[in-house]
Amino acid sequence: MSQRQTETATIAGGCFWCLEAVFERLRGVERVVSGYTGGPGGPASYREVCTGRTGHAEAIQVTFDSEVITYRELLELFFAFHDPTTPDQQGPDVGSQYRSAIFFSSPEQERSAREVIAALGAQHVFANPIVTQVEPLAAFHVAEDYHQGFYRNNPSQGYCQAMIPPKLAKLRAKYATMLREEPAGR
Repeated sequence: MSQRQTETATIAGGCFWCLEAVFERLRGVERVVSGYTGGPGGPASYREVCTGRTGHAEAIQVTFDSEVITYRELLELFFAFHDPTTPDQQGPDVGSQYRSAIFFSSPEQERSAREVIAALGAQHVFANPIVTQVEPLAAFHVAEDYHQGFYRNNPSQGYCQAMIPPKLAKLRAKYATMLREEPAGR
């Protein structure tokens, strides 16, 4: 019997509520945690991060079984569910806290991130150049409890209603074979 191979991916691509809602539905994903990373300082509150002055990005950490879904597959999905060509912006969300970034925790993760970006660029998947930052993960600060499972707990919240259902419809239409039955918990 083989031992499970769990890994953690840390990614930022706009509002963490949107990414969390997509990634928690993937088979092999054990948990998704919303938080902040990428800034020079220590932990910060949502209010502080929203000012754009902390240097932190809204991000998620995805703990996954690499025997079921690979890091590379997670990155490919990451690029399918946000616009990696807009610096410091995702849709209506503007500021460095909404930047596109991959925070690697090993040389293998860094190599995979750079390979995926190069492949997407070579394939001209996007009309504009990819501006996703690839940087080492220094620290991940878990966001306040009310941000965890936000869409699951607040599906009728206005921002959620506008932004997340189109992403979930795309997920069901294009990646149905990768879906689990129920979203992963925190």
